[in-house]
Amino acid sequence: MNTLPAQPRLSRRFRLQYEEAQQKWVLLYPEGMVQLNQSAAEILQRCNGERTLDNIVAELEGAFGVTGIAPEVRALLEEGQRRGWID
Repeated sequence: MNTLPAQPRLSRRFRLQYEEAQQKWVLLYPEGMVQLNQSAAEILQRCNGERTLDNIVAELEGAFGVTGIAPEVRALLEEGQRRGWID
C-alpha cells in the first residue's frame, strides 16, 4: 500500500461540492458521483495540499470538540487514496 502524502490533496480529477437537491456533499468526476457522509466531507474539505494529517486532525478535533479521531481520519484518507481521490 502506498503511504499517504505528507500533505494530502484532493485529486484534480474530482470536484468536491455541496448538492443542494440531495442535501449532501459529493465528489464529482467524469464517470459519476460519490455521495459523502458529513464526516468524510469535513475531512476532504481540508485536503488542500497544505495541511498535514496532523493539521487536519487538530482542526477537526477543535471544530467538533472531540479527541482521538486520528485513526478514523487516516483510514478515510487511505481509502480515498486507494480510490484515487487523494494525491
